[in-house]
Amino acid sequence: MAMAHVLAYTSPARGHLFPLVPVLDELRRRGHTVSVRTLAAEVDALRARGMAATALGPAVEAMALSDWRGRGARDSLRRSVGTFAGRAPLDAADLGAAIDRDRPDAVLVDINAWGAMAAAEAWGGAWAAYCPFPLPLSSADAPPFGPGLPPARGPLGRLRDRLVRPLVMGTIARTTLPPLNAVRAGVGVPPLASADDIYLAPPLLLAMTAEPFEYPRRDWPSGVVLVGPCDWDPPAAAPAWLAEVRRPLVLVTTSSEFQDDGALVRVALEALADEPVTVVATVPAGDPADFAVPPNARVERFVPHGPLLERAACALTHGGMGATQKALAHGVPVCVVPFGRDQLEVARRVVTSGAGTAVRSGRLTAPRLRAAVREAARRRREATVVAAA
Repeated sequence: MAMAHVLAYTSPARGHLFPLVPVLDELRRRGHTVSVRTLAAEVDALRARGMAATALGPAVEAMALSDWRGRGARDSLRRSVGTFAGRAPLDAADLGAAIDRDRPDAVLVDINAWGAMAAAEAWGGAWAAYCPFPLPLSSADAPPFGPGLPPARGPLGRLRDRLVRPLVMGTIARTTLPPLNAVRAGVGVPPLASADDIYLAPPLLLAMTAEPFEYPRRDWPSGVVLVGPCDWDPPAAAPAWLAEVRRPLVLVTTSSEFQDDGALVRVALEALADEPVTVVATVPAGDPADFAVPPNARVERFVPHGPLLERAACALTHGGMGATQKALAHGVPVCVVPFGRDQLEVARRVVTSGAGTAVRSGRLTAPRLRAAVREAARRRREATVVAAA
C-alpha cells in the first residue's frame, strides 16, 4: 500500500480525541504520516508521538456544551445541537484551511464536527468519520436511540419500537437537520434527509465499540466498521500512593467536558465511606477541593485510569462511552450513573451485556448507589466476556 498523509480533525473534547489516538498510532506504525487538529492542551502530547499536531481555531474550542443546563431531554438536545451548529461554520473553515495547507491524501473527521464533515465532503478527496459514542442509527435489532430502552423482547417489544422510533427519531431530525443542512448548503454539499443520514453520509464510519457491548445487528450498513473501544490514556506514571493501596479499589469517573455531574462523586464518597474499599475519584472538569473526602478515598483532577483499572474491583462512571468501555476493556465491571447526552444508552448497554448495573441520576442516593456498586462488583465474569470480545 502506498504511504499516505492523513489529516485528522477532532471536536474540542478529550473523550473524542483519546479514542482516536490508537488509530493514528497504527497509521504511523504502518508508515503513513499524520497531522491532527485538536485541543490546544493536547498538542504537545501528540507531537511527542510523532504527529504534526496543531490547535483547533480558538473560537471552535471556546464554544462549550451547555446541555447540562437543559430542562429535560429535548431542551438538552436543543442545546447540544446549538453548540454543534454554532461551531460548524468555524470548524468547516478551520478544516478547509488545514486541507489547503497540508494537502492530505485522506481526511478523518469527528462525527460531532458538523462543519468539518461537510468541508471534507466538499473537498472531494478520500475521507472518513469516526464516532466514539453509541451510534444512533435505526435498526430492526436495536431500540430507538436516546431514552435507554431495553432491547425488544417478543411482539410487544417490537411494537413498542415501531411506535416509539418515529417519535424519537422525528424529534432528533426536526431539531438537528435544519441547522446541519444550513451548514452543508454553505459549503455546497447536498442536504441530508434523515437523522440516520448524519452517520451514513461519510463513505466510511469507524464506530469505536464492538459487539456484544453494542447491540448485535443484522443490518449494519456496509460503510460502518466496528473497531472496538480504542483505549488510550496520556502517558503518565502510576501515582506513588497506588502501591500502598491494599483494599479493593473503586474508580469513580466524571465527564472531561463539564456537565455538572459532581453529585456522583459526593454520593459515592458517602455511600462507600464505610465499605472495605479504597475509592479514587477523578474530576477532570471539576475541583477536588469541592468535596469532603473520607479516610478511605482520594479525589484527584487527573490520574491515568489504566494503572487504577488493573487494580479495580469496580468502576463507577457517569456513563461516558470512553470511561465505561475503558473499564470493560480491562475486564472491570461497571456501575453507571447517567446524567445526559448518550449516557442513558451507555448505561443500558452495560446492563444488557450483564457487565454491570445502573442507577438513574434522579434517583441517586447513598444506599441505592452502595447496593448497585456491590452488585456490579459481582459481575466480573460478564465484564471479562465483554473484554474478550
